[in-house]
Amino acid sequence: MKFRPLHDRVVVRRITPLEKSAGGIIIPDTVKDKPMEGEIIAAGPGARNEQGAIVALEVKAGDRVLFGKWSGTEVKLDGEELLIMKESDLLGVIEGAAPLARAA
Repeated sequence: MKFRPLHDRVVVRRITPLEKSAGGIIIPDTVKDKPMEGEIIAAGPGARNEQGAIVALEVKAGDRVLFGKWSGTEVKLDGEELLIMKESDLLGVIEGAAPLARAA
């Protein structure tokens, strides 16, 4: 991918949980919500503070994050649906979580 986000923006790829519930029931696509969990693909250098210095982002490529249901702007890059959002739209970083399937 040849895309570099600017300032405090990040590019996120949605990832989905497994297709079965805890009880073993398979959940059809028609009742599923869009996942609110993703992986940071690229991050900008950071935002400028009032003095003009760049404040680095707290997230980096490869981090798994949670974000709001309606956060970000959906874009299609290299045939893949991604989200571009500001770091402030992220709710938090998931640490030590098991790998999940990527969203289609």
